[in-house]
Amino acid sequence: LKWGNITITRVYFVEGLGHNLFSVGQFCDADLEVAFRRNTCFIRDLDGVDLLKGNRSTNLYTINLYDMASASPICLMARATPTKSWLWHQRLSHLNFDTINDLAKNDLVFGLPKFKYAKEHLFPSCEQGKSKRASHPPKLVPNSKQRLHLFHMDLCGPMRVASINGKQYVPEIVEDYSRYTWVHFLRTKDETP
Repeated sequence: LKWGNITITRVYFVEGLGHNLFSVGQFCDADLEVAFRRNTCFIRDLDGVDLLKGNRSTNLYTINLYDMASASPICLMARATPTKSWLWHQRLSHLNFDTINDLAKNDLVFGLPKFKYAKEHLFPSCEQGKSKRASHPPKLVPNSKQRLHLFHMDLCGPMRVASINGKQYVPEIVEDYSRYTWVHFLRTKDETP
């Protein structure tokens, strides 16, 4: 359990229990005040700020963390083993771990255990997929040294819907040196200059 700079350690996982159990002694060791009343319990810091609040039912004090999670930045997720982290990383198509943690915290994936997932190393495929190397270095100097020396042309069409004048083709001409662009509209492909 972590709240600001207060950390409760020695947290154990019991398969099939379905509930988290908190040690009152550990709260006291962390300089927190634990108070039990007839129908409620409180866990406060030394300044008297309520960190956790619970209700009594059938001689058991329960704290509903889902109600408190929206009102406070409390972190109650155990850390997953590296094997489990990588298993879910692979199952979710090598999704990044921050997103996996969001999915687990908000219970958005059926069967995804509520753990804190962390990466210990990178898969070679993930490392390659995240690399940002350009395929070739960018050109510092344009191909042409003067205006009207080099042109690039492209013809688009036929368009599914003709213009009001019945034109279906659009040639585009770009002058390389100045990047000046001309666009014309043509009825047929053979009208291309």
